[in-house]
Amino acid sequence: MCYGKCARCIGHSLVWLAILCIVANILLYFPNGETKYASENHLSRFVWFFSGIVGGGLLMFLPAFVFIGLEEDDCCGCCGHENCGKRCAMFSSVLAALIGIAGSGYCVIVAALGLAEGPQCLDSFGHWNYTFANTDGQYLLDTSTWSQCTEPKHIVEWNVSLFSILLALGGIEFILCLIQVINGVMGGICGYCCSRQQRYDC
Repeated sequence: MCYGKCARCIGHSLVWLAILCIVANILLYFPNGETKYASENHLSRFVWFFSGIVGGGLLMFLPAFVFIGLEEDDCCGCCGHENCGKRCAMFSSVLAALIGIAGSGYCVIVAALGLAEGPQCLDSFGHWNYTFANTDGQYLLDTSTWSQCTEPKHIVEWNVSLFSILLALGGIEFILCLIQVINGVMGGICGYCCSRQQRYDC
């Protein structure tokens, strides 16, 4: 197994996951494709935490590009002095992975809080509030209560879907970065590549 190849694979995956997080977060600002709710500040408070844009998105590009930028598989395995720089690169990728863990963790936490509290909406009494804030997330299991939100239309489905997507994407990013922590440590200790032929070539 080549640790560098694994890191680059993780890096490419993180790029696409980060893009999806950014898109999902942006969509939260436009229920039913309308902009008035954002301008009137009638969105969930957790939308403004930018968890998908910053945590699961922009912050994730740093580790992703570090992983992708690791050198090609032309290293000397575990026996050559030329491999020292590559080992350092693998150890350095661990630091980048920790940044990714922090960003994805932030995305997961905010998305979970957004799901638990529910959306801000206009209730049947004509008041804008967090109708499901005191249900401890139980409203997620009782879809019959979702009709209590009269505006924006289908806002509960909108919020639940997008925050769930952010929760899932952030969770996958967290796992991938955690894998890279292990991969980076193993790559730094054992050598960047473990090809028998490359070791003999040294």
